[in-house]
Amino acid sequence: MNRSRAAIAGLVAAALLGLPALAQVPAGFDTPEDARDALAVARQQQRNARARGERLEQEAARSRETATKAKAAAAALAARVQQAEAGIAAAEAQLALTNRERRALASKLAERRKPLVRLTGALQAMSRRPLALSALQPGSLRDLVYTRAVLDSTIPLVRQRTAALRSDLDRARSLEVAAREALADRRDNEVALRQRRSQLVALAEQERLKAKQAAGGADREAERALVLSEEARDLDQLVGRLEAAGALRERLAALPGPLPRPADPTAARLSAAPQPMPSATEPPARYQLPVAGAITAGFGEAEASGLRQAGIALAARPRAQIVAPGAGRIAFAGPYRGYGRIVIVEHAHGWTSLVTGLATLDVAVGQQVTAGSPLGLAPAQRGEVTLELRQGGEPVNPLDHLR
Repeated sequence: MNRSRAAIAGLVAAALLGLPALAQVPAGFDTPEDARDALAVARQQQRNARARGERLEQEAARSRETATKAKAAAAALAARVQQAEAGIAAAEAQLALTNRERRALASKLAERRKPLVRLTGALQAMSRRPLALSALQPGSLRDLVYTRAVLDSTIPLVRQRTAALRSDLDRARSLEVAAREALADRRDNEVALRQRRSQLVALAEQERLKAKQAAGGADREAERALVLSEEARDLDQLVGRLEAAGALRERLAALPGPLPRPADPTAARLSAAPQPMPSATEPPARYQLPVAGAITAGFGEAEASGLRQAGIALAARPRAQIVAPGAGRIAFAGPYRGYGRIVIVEHAHGWTSLVTGLATLDVAVGQQVTAGSPLGLAPAQRGEVTLELRQGGEPVNPLDHLR
């Protein structure tokens, strides 16, 4: 019988031990639904960034023009940076979900262990008493018979409860494995992020220097943009003036140059035949969000001041990569009061994008960018990056034009 007691005591003790310690996990999710939503968004952003990176890398490999190849390569690297950022966000959300489940399981196990701990103590005390001493004590034989009967009826119940407990412990160990995998994913993405970001900084600086050397009047244009930013009473007025300047520049660029006098009058009449023109209001192709993150304010939502949102606001991770939402020309890049550093991108056909909330800038006025070209980084603290899209000066919802 002592062997039976010892076996039961060992069975219960084995079930009570071995619960893994909780891993360190990031905070920031109030409910499991928040973590699950963040995980779904991060995984989708990770897939989108991977697809953009692959497409841009193929474009860079196919391109024969040095400038086009360089822009595509920089945009591809920026997409890979955003892919790593989304991977970190996904790992953190997965870790938060796993940790929450493990805490709930640990609480349930603690409640189940209380009666089993008391039973284990009693069984261990009984198992240490020699059977010969039990036979010599008065009443011991009768107690022995009763104890044996109790043990016979208790053993199946103990085995049943410890089986459920062992199942919970197996689940806890599987959750521990999932948590360690999420931590490993986060570390791998952090390493990739550091490597790609250092490469991107060097590449963006090269492109900025090349653009500055190629555009002789870039410094004068940057000075004019700075003067406009100081004279404008608000951001809307600044964007409006820059749009007017961009529209004038487009009209001047569209003017026909001198044509050679044709030798044959018939050829002149044929060359004057009307040609189909592209749409004058076509939106930017391959339009995308400038930063990976959840939308915290939608287009047209009422602000605290009562005004309506002219764009959307995105929650950006610390030092997140910010990219150009579409191809175009940098009309303004610099600090603006109350908005941090901002970038205004002129697109074709009178479209303009405004990105605010940058901490650093990787572009200069006059530089040509493609969709996904690096613009800069978000601040070191979590904050908002806003995106506005305008057509002919009127705000439109940028989510309607994502490609």
